[in-house]
Amino acid sequence: MKPVAEIAQLLAAVVGAERVLVGDAISDDYTHDEALTSVPVRPAALVRPGSTAQVAAILRAAHAERIPVTARGAGTGLSGGCVPRADGIVVSFERMNRVLEVDRDNFVALVEPGVQLDQLDAALAPLGLVYPVYPGEYSASLGGNVATNAGGMRAVKYGVTRQNVLGIEAVLATGEVIRCGGKLIKTSTGYDLTQFVVGSEGTLALITQAFLRLQPRLGHVATLLAPFATLEAVTAAVPRIVASGVGPLVLEYIDAMTMAAMINSLGLKLGIPEEIRGKALAYLLVVLEGAREDRLDEDVQAAGELLAELGALDVYLLPPASGRELVEAREKAFWIAKSSQADDVIDVVVPRAAIASFMQRVREIAERHASLIAGCGHAGDGNVHMAIFQKDPAVRERVLRSLFEAGMALGGAISGEHGLGREKKKYFQALEDPVKIELMRRIKRAFDPHGILNPGAIFDAEGGG
Repeated sequence: MKPVAEIAQLLAAVVGAERVLVGDAISDDYTHDEALTSVPVRPAALVRPGSTAQVAAILRAAHAERIPVTARGAGTGLSGGCVPRADGIVVSFERMNRVLEVDRDNFVALVEPGVQLDQLDAALAPLGLVYPVYPGEYSASLGGNVATNAGGMRAVKYGVTRQNVLGIEAVLATGEVIRCGGKLIKTSTGYDLTQFVVGSEGTLALITQAFLRLQPRLGHVATLLAPFATLEAVTAAVPRIVASGVGPLVLEYIDAMTMAAMINSLGLKLGIPEEIRGKALAYLLVVLEGAREDRLDEDVQAAGELLAELGALDVYLLPPASGRELVEAREKAFWIAKSSQADDVIDVVVPRAAIASFMQRVREIAERHASLIAGCGHAGDGNVHMAIFQKDPAVRERVLRSLFEAGMALGGAISGEHGLGREKKKYFQALEDPVKIELMRRIKRAFDPHGILNPGAIFDAEGGG
């Protein structure tokens, strides 16, 4: 390991000594993200660049000296994706937090990676625009969202981050700067390097700017809540709702256990009679939006009638305040699971028509391993979020592997939006096609010859990063 003093001196020459921290001056916040199972690690140094040029200079020095580099946004990830190395440096983008441009004609925003979602939303709201990706944690940074291909509740209508990033500026491990895409909405000119970098979890390049696709901000929203007697009935209803043409903004399922925890911990007033709550094993949350109130009312009527036909115990059109509170509560599901002493949180994704089959397997796996598995998820796109309650690490590992195997057997994947990071990479390496893994390793080596970018995330640090 290179002496800390030498690393700090290298970095200070680039950004100034006041922008470099070492030892106890590095806050514990920089040693971990929000993954429940990750072990915090204090890096050799923390550096806060203020420009692309400074990021490039940092990476040139790190590449020459073989110093591991971990990029960090707001640290809200759930997979250990920004846990640093003890012999490495953290590049924190908190100073690179500007909305550089909002192009109202092209519906594009150009932002730096440290911009938070709430900051961007505040800039767009007065202009009648919105960045539609809504992963639920509005303190998350755009750079982190792009690096992990964040999704969220609005993905059923607007897609995940990948569909909403039109271009990037990024710095390679060698310090070279690339600019891919831009304000154009399509291209067929060579490899799409933007999409290589999106979702790569900081292992291929460090993003310093992103071109984001914007949408008109529609002024009218309505929230429907439909309790069902079985989860199978909920999941069977989802394709019918999507096919109905009402175009839901949000289509979420919430199991009875999670709903009870949300109601009790957050004091929600949803107006659901105890008799219905006693019969409901799952709920479907449907949010619709529209530019005109009369047309939205028509969609609400159609959706409510369809839910009743599909077996809902009842259908509730929530008052606006209650609707907002329920959506906010759903966003806080992770924090509720954490406060309830969950031992892990995962987000398997399957084809949405396969959710019922997958959830049957989830119940079988929970029973076989004497574990409690509760959850909710993005029913509209098949992304199932589960809180795992199993204190024994060995048993929990078998539970997780079984869940991932079950999802993949149905045509799904280990993670829909949280990423692999350090915490899920062993399952990826054990279960994914080895030919694909080796191809990914070769891509990693092409972008990062010395394996300095986020070593230990996705792949083990040795053998290609």
